[in-house]
This record gives sequence, C-alpha cells and structure tokens, in this order.
Amino acid sequence: MRARGKAFKYGANVDTDVIIPARYLNTSVPEELAKHCMEDIDPDFVSRVSPGDVIVAGSNFGCGSSREHAPVAIKASGISCVIAPSFARIFYRNAINMGLPILESVDASQAVEQGDELDIDFDSGLIRNLTKDEQYQANPFPDFIKAIMEADGLVGYIASKRDKQI
Repeated sequence: MRARGKAFKYGANVDTDVIIPARYLNTSVPEELAKHCMEDIDPDFVSRVSPGDVIVAGSNFGCGSSREHAPVAIKASGISCVIAPSFARIFYRNAINMGLPILESVDASQAVEQGDELDIDFDSGLIRNLTKDEQYQANPFPDFIKAIMEADGLVGYIASKRDKQI
C-alpha cells in the first residue's frame, strides 16, 4: 500500500467539529460530507485537494465528538492518509474502521510544510518528503490493520471473511 500527494498542514487539536461541522451531519453520504470537509478551519480545502493528498497535523488530531462522519469526510475528499504525532483514541478507531490510513510520526508532523510532496509506504511506515529530500519513520500497520485497510474498512474486511467461510 502506498500513497503520494501534497501536504495540507494543520496544527494541534484539530477537532471533529472543524473536520466536518455539525450542521452537515444530517447525511452520511460520503460525497456530500466531502463537500464540507475542513471548511471551518480551511474554507478553500475542498477546492484545492486532489486525490492522494495528505493531511499532516499536530498532536491530538480528531479530538472532540466521536462522529464517524469525520474520517468518512476526509477519505471522501480524496485524502489518502493523515499523519500526526497522536490521534484522539475514538478518531483513531473510527479512521481504521472506515479504511482511512493514519500514521503517527512526530518528525513528519514537525518537518513537513504546506504543499510538500509526500510519498508514503504503508508497509514499511516510511514517509518520504520529495520536496525536501527527507525521510521520516512511522510505525507500519500491523497485519490485521493492513488487512482492514486493504478491504476498504472494517465492513469490507468482515464481508471478505464471511465470503471465505461460505
């Protein structure tokens, strides 16, 4: 599994209310949620993001409410990965369940700047900053999380296990 795209940089404590504001929680349709992703913290985000791009943020990303809509909106917007030194626990779990790759890396969080081009190898946890010719290490996914990601989330993973038993 790999990802490549430009970085969107944010600070610490980005909460789920700015990832997807509560006023848009009347739907769970990913494409609708994506239209409003990050709009309270970065109003131009959806017009600038391209498939494969990466969010790089400070610590405690995804704090706030436990809404599953937040990782859904991020993933549906085209973001391929979120990198931060730490994630709120429920956001971490929701991201994995929804098939949104997230990596913890203090070094990447500190060094990457807005617009840097990143190449990420999820198998090794290696994050290459192509703009700065630097590398940062994150912990690679354990095999069971890798399997969930490859199945596009927990629902797909469970369905694939069920299909093998039938």
